[in-house]
Amino acid sequence: MNADSHSLTPSAAEPAWVAIVREKVAGLRYGVVQLVVHDGRVTQIERTEKTRLAPGAPGDATPFPPTGQPPAATKA
Repeated sequence: MNADSHSLTPSAAEPAWVAIVREKVAGLRYGVVQLVVHDGRVTQIERTEKTRLAPGAPGDATPFPPTGQPPAATKA
């Protein structure tokens, strides 16, 4: 493996599944992208996305806002 093998820019010799993996990772905030390989070939790509909840009172299920910052504290 050379230094170019870890480049994020696509190349003409790149397999088609690499573009799919890039797409899955690009839109993912928290989660897993998993490759399934059979006989040395990628046959399936799985994406599992997590929703992280903000820390707070027990039972509070406030998701983090899209910016990735915890929600602002609210006054009761």
